Amino acid sequence: MQDNNSVRAKKHLGQHFLTDFNIARKIATSVGGGTPDNPAAVLEVGSGTGVLTQYLLDREDIVTYGAEVDAESIVYLQSTFPDFARERLSHEDFLKMNIREKFAGYDSLTICGNFPYNISSQIFFKVLDNRDFIPEVVGMVQKEVAERIAEPPGSKLYGILSVLLQAWYDIEYLFTVNESVFNPPPKVKSAVIRLKRNEKGELGCNEALFLKVVKASFGQRRKMLRNALRSAFGNFNGQEHRLFNERAERLSVEDFVELTGWVESNL
Repeated sequence: MQDNNSVRAKKHLGQHFLTDFNIARKIATSVGGGTPDNPAAVLEVGSGTGVLTQYLLDREDIVTYGAEVDAESIVYLQSTFPDFARERLSHEDFLKMNIREKFAGYDSLTICGNFPYNISSQIFFKVLDNRDFIPEVVGMVQKEVAERIAEPPGSKLYGILSVLLQAWYDIEYLFTVNESVFNPPPKVKSAVIRLKRNEKGELGCNEALFLKVVKASFGQRRKMLRNALRSAFGNFNGQEHRLFNERAERLSVEDFVELTGWVESNL
């Protein structure tokens, strides 16, 4: 049994351990795989107490790896799944992991897990940085984060992460998870989402500038784009774009691509 200090430490790490086996099984079956002869590589971020790990390990069409920063969890996993822990579990921070180097023997890597709340956005930004190597993500996150990622334009939840992830991935909100199935229970509901890489090889604009335009647009989201973008890039020699009277939350990915091209030509 964990003492209070241990529980507080895990809460500080943003860890809420899943205890419901049925939900763990649903998450594991939501992950795409290969074939028994050619299994897909799957990295579980935050293996915790192995509740999800056990169902991933049952599948013959994937090879499961794990990344875990909590020392107590590592010890538990070593005793519970000794072969997995010895061969494919890393006591390592996923955010600092060089996944291309570590998984150089694979063409791609699927990411899954019950993601720590306090780093879930950082996990998705790392996914974006490696989008040509990560075809799929199945993750449990705070419900509001899941809604934000999956939300279409026009919603107050729609934001920077929504645009950037939807530019490169098709997003599915799979199901909601209640607080009672975690130890310690979080104060909010969770949700499981699935991201599948779309067919875009490139956006058709300066992608570094696209990121800057999206961030600048939402940086002052209550303002019309005219004001937000001029604050970031200047007055564009007095030129106006057709979307300047809109607010950022109303623009689709395609709108931001168009806007980026216009900004580049009017700097």
